[in-house]
This record gives sequence, C-alpha cells and structure tokens, in this order.
Amino acid sequence: QVQLVESGGGLVQPGGSLRLSCAVSGSTSSIGSMGWYRQAPGKERELVALITSSASTNYADSVKGRFTISRDNAKNIVYLQMNSLKPEDTAVYYCNAWITVASTLKRYWGQGTQVTVSS
Repeated sequence: QVQLVESGGGLVQPGGSLRLSCAVSGSTSSIGSMGWYRQAPGKERELVALITSSASTNYADSVKGRFTISRDNAKNIVYLQMNSLKPEDTAVYYCNAWITVASTLKRYWGQGTQVTVSS
C-alpha cells in the first residue's frame, strides 16, 4: 500500500526556516509530479509548489523567492525548504504525488504537518 509521510513541521519565529520532507513508501511503478499544498484555518487548500519528474518547478506567487521544492528520486522523497517565514505561512502542509501502481495512475496525499510561524 502506498503511503506519503510528511515530517519537519513545527513552531518557528518570523524570519526563520524549516524544511519539510515527504517520503513515499510502498510498491510503486513510477512517481510523477509531486507537490506541497497548505490549508490555513477557515481557508481552502492551496498549492504551494510543484515539481515534475524531470525537476521542473512551479511556485505560488506568495512563496516565490522564499521556498524551494526539490526531490530525491532515488529515495522517493520530496522536500520543501522554507525560508523567511511569515505568520501568514501558518497552515497544515500536505504533500501530494501522482503515482502509478500496477498500471493505475492515482493521486496520493500525506496526512499533513503543522507549520506555525509566530513570535
């Protein structure tokens, strides 16, 4: 069974940094695009960053220049390096991946990790 497990969230002061990780476990044929989304209280889930299997990236305007998404295809891990964090970055962060298992392509989600930016 395929699972996505996030780690690295926590409490950080404004201007600080965190690195989130998301590891894919289970039997997979291939992993396509991976991404990070976030959901703040009372708001809809929004895209933060995407990375394709060929390492092309796309970012929400609100995080450009501050966040960097990367992936380790050998380890099936996607990372989100978050710098210059702001209180408005506070949210639950979810990783996401399009994964082919036994010829079936499906979108998988992690359980989420809380990021709180506060002094």
